[in-house]
Amino acid sequence: MTDSEQFHLEILDHLSDVTAADWNALLGPDSGPFLKYEFLSALEKTGCVGGNTGWQAAHLVLKKANQLVGAMPLYLKQHSYGEFVFDWSWAQAYEQQGLNYYPKILGAIPFTPVQGSRILFLAGLNKAEIQNALIKGLKSLLIENDLSSAHVLFPTTGEVEQLKGHGFLLRDSVQFHWHNQGFQNFEQFLAALTMKRRKNIRREREQVAREAISFKHVSGKASTDEDWEFFFDCYQNTYLEHQSSPYLSEAFFKLWVRQMPENLHLILAQRDGISIAASLIVVDRESSKAYGRYWGALERVPCLHFETAYYQAIEYCIKEGIQTFEGGAQGEHKMARGFLPTTIQSAHYIKDPRFSKAIEHFLQREHQGIGAYVDELAEHSPLKSTKVPT
Repeated sequence: MTDSEQFHLEILDHLSDVTAADWNALLGPDSGPFLKYEFLSALEKTGCVGGNTGWQAAHLVLKKANQLVGAMPLYLKQHSYGEFVFDWSWAQAYEQQGLNYYPKILGAIPFTPVQGSRILFLAGLNKAEIQNALIKGLKSLLIENDLSSAHVLFPTTGEVEQLKGHGFLLRDSVQFHWHNQGFQNFEQFLAALTMKRRKNIRREREQVAREAISFKHVSGKASTDEDWEFFFDCYQNTYLEHQSSPYLSEAFFKLWVRQMPENLHLILAQRDGISIAASLIVVDRESSKAYGRYWGALERVPCLHFETAYYQAIEYCIKEGIQTFEGGAQGEHKMARGFLPTTIQSAHYIKDPRFSKAIEHFLQREHQGIGAYVDELAEHSPLKSTKVPT
């Protein structure tokens, strides 16, 4: 009997069906903070996924002799909200042919457009064997449950190649990341920018300073319930202003910081000691990355968004020696603030061969368009030199 014959695949409706220690043992240096048991379980415990949210946990796990040796975080989706890779037109095409696009299976971190491992394995075992077993199991789910498609969002480059080898189609996305070039302070960062961008940032910061606004940085460990209640008011207000509802709850943020305080950092904008805006940074010191996740304000102040969510965050990264700051999905306006475009990929398996071929042709055209778009963006780089240290 081979090792692969001893493997056993299971579907978990709740992450609590495994222990935190067993799940986290699968996480490597490319996993990032959002794959931690503490983050994913907090989403489930506070009802941000499950129930009537359209996000039903269906985590695929691989066991050997009753030991957890591999996993994929999966969700059965009844819509495409909260994904940041838009396939609404694919769903519409299915509907026009009298077919159901939903439910589909999604390998992703809910509401979190960051790259990281999506095919987890226990170190010391045969990585390729475990990951191949999981990918085959994912494809089997489509047939056994009559699902239209499987989508793995923002996997690592190595996982992208593995998924491609299993017939997944690749799709490009563009994000904007800030890179630390060994800056000692914010002025050194500004010196690396073109004169136009440098003057623009100084003007924006001066606008905020004229409003007598100061900033308070609060680590997750030092934060209080009152800090998170205020932050949630700001976060929720951002959605309300766009006539939408937030994906995450106040209960989630409070549980998240209790379970992962070392990974969270709040920035509060204050006037006369009273907070008026807030942004959240998720910090991963292991990979020297920070992620700008959410921001909001209870008062409209020109350029306050840029100062609170970008410039204060960049100053924090410089001070802490963090190498990369990911400012979230989309947003060409980030380039004017020193961020550079970065192309990352997602992988998609369409069960129906006719739709698969049509979507493949669409993705080929889209790939060319995104390539031209990134080339055009490069011509407007905010840096004097676009060379980024590796």
